[in-house]
Amino acid sequence: MLGGTVVIVGIILMVMIHEAGHFVAAKAFGMKATEFFFGFGPRLWSFTKGETEYGVKALPLGGYVRIIGMNPFEEVAPEEEGRTYRQAPFWQKSVVVLSGVGANFAVGFLLLYLVAVVVGSPDFDEPQLEVGSVVVELEDGSPSAAEAAGLQRGDKLLAVDDVVLGVWDDLALELRPKPNETVTLTIDRDGQILDLAATLTAQVDGPEVVGFLGVSPRYARTTENPLSGLGTAARQTGILIGESAKGAWALVSGLGDLVTSVFGGDEITAQARPLSPIGIARLGAESQELGFDLTITVVAWINIFVGLLNVLPMYPLDGGHFAVALYEKVRGREPDVRKLVPVAAAVVIFLLLLGVLGIYLDIVDPLDIG
Repeated sequence: MLGGTVVIVGIILMVMIHEAGHFVAAKAFGMKATEFFFGFGPRLWSFTKGETEYGVKALPLGGYVRIIGMNPFEEVAPEEEGRTYRQAPFWQKSVVVLSGVGANFAVGFLLLYLVAVVVGSPDFDEPQLEVGSVVVELEDGSPSAAEAAGLQRGDKLLAVDDVVLGVWDDLALELRPKPNETVTLTIDRDGQILDLAATLTAQVDGPEVVGFLGVSPRYARTTENPLSGLGTAARQTGILIGESAKGAWALVSGLGDLVTSVFGGDEITAQARPLSPIGIARLGAESQELGFDLTITVVAWINIFVGLLNVLPMYPLDGGHFAVALYEKVRGREPDVRKLVPVAAAVVIFLLLLGVLGIYLDIVDPLDIG
């Protein structure tokens, strides 16, 4: 569960860093921020320092910073009007509303840079004679030969039927001609030499029927130097932005089919489905089995996806606030905010619906990540 814990903690920090971006920018421009909270709803815990109340609320569905004058309907004391968001020039408003998005992208980039330079990525050209993962069960529900024999992640494979293994490909050469046969695997488990009996299953591979054990190797990890890591992190950030855009569009365009499937009792066939913290925790736990680099990449992807979602020009998202500020700058007058209320309501309902569907699906129809 370490991977799941890392992802959940990463999400909490992502929310706080996003809101800290707004907060720091607002304070830098002299705007008054009266609240900085994680969550919504009733207060669970808070303290006040200076003119700002910091704390945690009951519903862990995000966070917010309350900057006076950002709500167009808010009444502000005349003596504080000069410190409101609405009185700030366009460029300051832009920095304040987009700083959270910028923080998300910056964190995503830094995490990908950490993977490239410190954690490292698997080199798929260098499989090691060590079990990286074990197939738990086959398509028919029966255990794989590796699972039944008791092979574990981290076991070092030494020999098959007393034939010493030199490289990973030697394992396949020994197992392929023996479908449905029992072989003896010699392994090193934490310094202890063990012999395990494994009855291979049969698997069709083209015109052949071959022996199947059900393990994959651990791969050697490679890191980059700090300079080339910048380029790799930038490329990976661009890729994740593109994938996030595709995912966001699939969620929007496929929402009708998803709702119909859920309430109609049909099989979930939508191209994209929302994930709640339950599903995200499972994703983190599964990612750890494939390597800590993937777990960190998942957290980076979540940061980038949330940043991309927030930059959309839909009120009350950050991009919507920027669109309003841009309208004021171009037209020279404030928009009729009453016309934005239906838009804001639609966006909030859409996000709440995604959250509810995500929780429901993660409970009754968990995503098969493996």
